[in-house]
Amino acid sequence: MRDDETPRLRRYARNMRHESTDAEAVLWSELRNRSLNKLKFRRQVPIASYIVDFVCIEKKLIVEVDGSQHADNIYDKQRDEKLKEQGYIVLRFWNDDIIRDLKNVCQHIIAVSELGSKNT
Repeated sequence: MRDDETPRLRRYARNMRHESTDAEAVLWSELRNRSLNKLKFRRQVPIASYIVDFVCIEKKLIVEVDGSQHADNIYDKQRDEKLKEQGYIVLRFWNDDIIRDLKNVCQHIIAVSELGSKNT
């Protein structure tokens, strides 16, 4: 990562926190303040020259919220691989799934976080 990239990414992430999609806002309401299984999530965080939607640093778990522009996106696949190389688990959920079935999405996040902690 270039030296000038970190401040630029931080500024961009800060702006993104103020411009959440509806699905991101709904999911954030469940993730914030350790509301979901006492997991500490942060949102719009720069990691490895990318900005991730949500991350639980303790579990090395990233949650991405995707719209239709992410369908079969090669960039996302490469990005996920880079993040996995850094030791992260990457979960992706469609906007519609979050809006229509938030409970199941949250249960899946909890299950993966518990699985990840058993493997470490």
